[in-house]
Amino acid sequence: MSHDRIPLAGVIGSPVAHSRSPQLHTHWLKTLGIPGYYIPMDVTEADLEGVLRTLPKTGFRGVNITVPHKEKALELADMVTDRATIIGAANTLVFRKDGQIQADNTDGYGFIENLRQNAPDWDPASGPAAVLGAGGAARAVIAALLDVGVPEILLSNRTRVRAETLQERFGRRVLVIDWVQAGNMLEDAVTVVNTTTLGMVGNPPLRVPLDGLRKGAVVTDLVYAPLQTRLLIEAEKVGCVTVDGLGMLLHQAVPAFERWFGTRPEVDTATRAAALR
Repeated sequence: MSHDRIPLAGVIGSPVAHSRSPQLHTHWLKTLGIPGYYIPMDVTEADLEGVLRTLPKTGFRGVNITVPHKEKALELADMVTDRATIIGAANTLVFRKDGQIQADNTDGYGFIENLRQNAPDWDPASGPAAVLGAGGAARAVIAALLDVGVPEILLSNRTRVRAETLQERFGRRVLVIDWVQAGNMLEDAVTVVNTTTLGMVGNPPLRVPLDGLRKGAVVTDLVYAPLQTRLLIEAEKVGCVTVDGLGMLLHQAVPAFERWFGTRPEVDTATRAAALR
């Protein structure tokens, strides 16, 4: 009788209560008239494997994976997409009919789609991109930027050695800049990305000097609480094209929803409103 099962999906992390994904997917399920559910699940690392092996037996079509399980989920999967391998982390799992777990990473896809939707004149090939931060989000961003033809990536992180690890991973198009010099690298950048959590509610501010920002550069912040970060406010004053981080969350969810529920959802103003509720 498995074909009559209500389709289920969700997000696994620890903590997970702050995730906006349930609001987002529930909005799409309602709008598209799909009788499914998407739920947040707080799971410890010790329980992760057991949970992932059990969920497919209960009607789950797949799950999103968030901090701190993105690397572990990649290890536990039976099949892994190329982009998840390159990034070294999984944010989306699909449970196949044969019981196998397929790991993917749609963060880089979501990042690029957000820029394409909200900065339609953006030309990634026209010059270097400056990337702040060297964590998991930076990996997805760098992989995606190189993929769409950014000629050079200027990368800066508070702990330099983490940036150097990414340079080893992605090769000579990545140039590491000391954190104290991070402001200077903005002068050459046509694309600027903050992948750190600096500037987020409850976190320290992003203190990188922003007077090097170029008019016309596309500037985006992965932080979306607040929606308008200091980086975006300052960039707007200079005449940059600014793109907030919420769109990346919305767009990375599109391919996952389509795989689980069989319909491709739209990212529109109603989608944004649902995620912000």
